[in-house]
Amino acid sequence: MLEPISHFYNSFGIDTEQIHKIVCGDKYVAVLLKNGNIGVCSTLKNKVSVTIDDLNYFNRNSTQHRIVGIAYFNALLNYDRQYPKQIDIFDEIDFNKFQNIVMIGYFGSLTDKFKSASINLSIFDLKNNNNALVDINKQKEFLNKADVVILTSTSVLNNTFLEIIESTSENCRIFTLGPSTILHPDMFKYQNIHTIFGSIFEKSDSELLDIIKNGAGTKRFLHLMKKVCFEN
Repeated sequence: MLEPISHFYNSFGIDTEQIHKIVCGDKYVAVLLKNGNIGVCSTLKNKVSVTIDDLNYFNRNSTQHRIVGIAYFNALLNYDRQYPKQIDIFDEIDFNKFQNIVMIGYFGSLTDKFKSASINLSIFDLKNNNNALVDINKQKEFLNKADVVILTSTSVLNNTFLEIIESTSENCRIFTLGPSTILHPDMFKYQNIHTIFGSIFEKSDSELLDIIKNGAGTKRFLHLMKKVCFEN
């Protein structure tokens, strides 16, 4: 399969007539559709100034366009089903059963839960210098040995997603994670994707849009999002 943004663009396109507003902040971008659905995507510290008209000439090679594209697909696709489980990944998965756990993308609060439970994991992040991280040059080696990978969905944004999943062995389980997650059945067509953890929001949530516009991140809008999981 093509990498996810190319795949979903080829499958659904981007209908700018459905978009009510694009909100660009320092840490997140939100797309509000005319039906009230909201999708978000992390900026990974990239400056984004994409307009609705710009999306009529969508460029999947542009980081700015990819960010807004993910937010659009989240708004378009994440509300197509009911989610019986609204749950945090650490409460859903028994990580004690696994031997080699790799986290791609540093999730601070989740890392703290692993530490409190005395469960070892190896963490890699391209844009973070936390002391807990393993040298990025060892990432492929660790992925090949992993039986579980917790994968940030921003790997779709920076186009490392395919390279990461293709570095895992046949028996590995991959859990994708984060507010940028596209919650669609086609994600399970990718190698080893087992469960996808993402977020949905109340329709037309003006508080959420204001928080994003003012430059804040996940911690500031945590109370407004519903953490959901979608299993294969």
